[in-house]
Amino acid sequence: MKPTRLILTCEHAGNEIPPHLREQLVIPPRVLASHRGYDRGSLEIAQRLARECLAELLASRTSRLVIDLNRSERSPELFSSYAERLSQKLRDELLERYYRPFRAATRESIAEAIDDGDRVLHLSVHTFTPIRNGSKRTADVGLLYDPRRTSERTFAQKWRKAIERLDPSLRVRMNYPYLGTADGHTTDLRTVFPDRNYAGIELEVNQAFFRRSERRRIALLEVLAEGLASVV
Repeated sequence: MKPTRLILTCEHAGNEIPPHLREQLVIPPRVLASHRGYDRGSLEIAQRLARECLAELLASRTSRLVIDLNRSERSPELFSSYAERLSQKLRDELLERYYRPFRAATRESIAEAIDDGDRVLHLSVHTFTPIRNGSKRTADVGLLYDPRRTSERTFAQKWRKAIERLDPSLRVRMNYPYLGTADGHTTDLRTVFPDRNYAGIELEVNQAFFRRSERRRIALLEVLAEGLASVV
């Protein structure tokens, strides 16, 4: 059996605006600090998992309101309503300076691992707001995958069982709060790498854990890391 190499990405790790765009791209601070600006806590999760599993991590601190690295180039959500006001030249520059290099670096890391004879488990790390459009989300952890891909389905099931074994109080849901086949980074990579070489899982964690006590947050990180290490 081929060894598995873990690669992590964090597309919404920060809410920075490139310095040269701060005059043209005016986004209210309260919006930048909200779930619209970035995935609160996602970088902390990704760094912990990468450290515990000795994995490579690629993270972007540029706000998703500047350009969304988890959307395809054809997506109408690639640029926010704020970024849509920029000139076509500036938007093309964002693609060349931030989006395409991040996507290319991820593809290259995966291709190198496969060339070395490894199978790749790619975790795209995200968090979600506890309440959206007035509805409360009913999960602590979501594991997003393509049910048609055996390796992704098998890994997601094993990780879910490991998490629930370590902390039965955690609510883990599959393909929630989004579908694993919706537009995203892993979805795109599935068109490049076959199931036998690549498994792409999107991890979604409820941001409520980053508004609670530090003890609860640390406990969650430990469960995620230990559970992941046990199944990789």
